[in-house]
Amino acid sequence: MKATLGRILVLAALLAAPAVQANTLPSDDASPDGPVHVRFDPAMRETVVASRVTPRLCFALSLPEEWRQNTGSGETSITAVSSSAEIDIHLRSARELQDQPQSDLAQRDAVFLQQDYETLLGRPAQSVSITSPAPGATRWSATWIDQNLPAGSHAITIEALIVPLSDEWVLELSLAGIDTPQSHEALVGTVLSGLKVRVGAACRD
Repeated sequence: MKATLGRILVLAALLAAPAVQANTLPSDDASPDGPVHVRFDPAMRETVVASRVTPRLCFALSLPEEWRQNTGSGETSITAVSSSAEIDIHLRSARELQDQPQSDLAQRDAVFLQQDYETLLGRPAQSVSITSPAPGATRWSATWIDQNLPAGSHAITIEALIVPLSDEWVLELSLAGIDTPQSHEALVGTVLSGLKVRVGAACRD
């Protein structure tokens, strides 16, 4: 069972542990320069998700078919109109990760996520995986198993694609709601191939 942040908060309540802190996930230690914009082009049958991180740094994510931005949550997330697929989008500043000893920014973010979710869920993960699904991208995945969790497996898997945008900012993308492992992997490939980072004059409204 893959989970987005909203589901994770519900599951954390099911696992209710004294270690859970009110200030865990998400962290707003630093805010990006602009909001996330979601625009669907009906002629191209394509949705573009874009945001200005700083005046000279921005990113755009192109996805096939129509996706819509979810409302009523502190996190930015989008959902596919034709399916239940969902993507959480979070920008994190490097200064939030400064206490991690790893030299690589993506590795520091993976360790940060691991520690934050273990605090949120009140226990260590039973398994953890950190891989590189594409150049410049890191995939962090962790699984918790507990009898209090719903579904036959009584397990929750939390996963994030981590893409450093610069030395100061990292992009986290979490996918959920995909029916099959094959479809999940296909969407991972689509997301990573459709992500473009722009700097300097190329970063404009």
